Amino acid sequence: MRKILLLGSTGSIGRQSLDVVRFLNHKGYPVRVVGLAVSRNTELLREQVEECSPDFVAIADASACEDFKSIFPQVFCGDDGVLRMLEEADCDTVINAIIGTAGLLPGLGALKMGKRVCLANKESLVAAGPLFKEAAKQGGELLPIDSEHSAIFQGLFAGKQKEVARLILTASGGPFWNRDVDFGSVTVDEAISHPTWSMGRKISVDSATMMNKGLEIIEAHYLFDVPPEQIEVLIHPQSIVHSIVEFIDHSQIAQMSLPDMRLAIQYALTYPARFPSPIRKLNLDELGHLTFYPPDRGRFPSLDFAYMSLKKGGTYPVCLNAANEAAVSLFLDGRIHFSDIFRIIEKALGEHRSEENPSLEEILDVDREVKEAILSDF
Repeated sequence: MRKILLLGSTGSIGRQSLDVVRFLNHKGYPVRVVGLAVSRNTELLREQVEECSPDFVAIADASACEDFKSIFPQVFCGDDGVLRMLEEADCDTVINAIIGTAGLLPGLGALKMGKRVCLANKESLVAAGPLFKEAAKQGGELLPIDSEHSAIFQGLFAGKQKEVARLILTASGGPFWNRDVDFGSVTVDEAISHPTWSMGRKISVDSATMMNKGLEIIEAHYLFDVPPEQIEVLIHPQSIVHSIVEFIDHSQIAQMSLPDMRLAIQYALTYPARFPSPIRKLNLDELGHLTFYPPDRGRFPSLDFAYMSLKKGGTYPVCLNAANEAAVSLFLDGRIHFSDIFRIIEKALGEHRSEENPSLEEILDVDREVKEAILSDF
């Protein structure tokens, strides 16, 4: 039986993960959720506790956590609650679906304890990629559960590392890639209206700015040890081809399915085995066509921000991610325009003074300082 800690259980990935758990149990693949972690949505958490009967829960919001103790006594409160739950829980797998760098310490901790970490929290890998790679050497497994990196992970089995010519990350392009839109007038509702995927608010904005793909470039570099100049992006509006691995003989291996995050989640849980999944089968004869376009890097500078941060190294990726988190938060709160997101990130990168080979403490310090500096301006 696979025993899971689900971090970020009330978010989009968390809810879809529970769909997968239900399905796998129904199909005879035993999975038990032994722990749930949330930020503050205790209303949905209560329903999940009733369904899953976990051993523990963790709630970051201290006030909400104290109120929840009358319902479920085995609860860990505060920002370090997830870490304390990780130490106590009898689990072999951690689904890390926490948003932002709040997922960094739990992800590192789980790897160091030898757990399988199913990672949706790309921000932590962007900020601390070298530390994650080192932690994985201590016996843990790091498996991606976003569709693009799951596709690459699967495609790489077709050859050897030295035979990889390039990785092609596909992107839906978000809601604006082919529309003549004034970015200064984009509303929050417009930015989070993703054309093909069902996602949370933060990642939906990242998709609209194409920063999600920028972060995925950095994530792919650390996950697969491929130089940034061998990682490319193509816009693929249908979101059927999830990514492509090209080998030195010019053959390309693409992983295809209908756009449904549950497939990547399930594969990370059952790997190396495959099981029937809850998603609809892809029928190629119904598609009509698949199209691919180069991204407009002038309109969407997020990709160049990512490549530049990787090239400069040090704490530049930390700064990039922190600036983006702060800017997106301001936009979602209605305090800045959509177009300001790019300006804020560019300014933060331009002013950043990098630390080479940063320690965990230095990474956390840079993350905090960049966010505080940006938020204090508004």
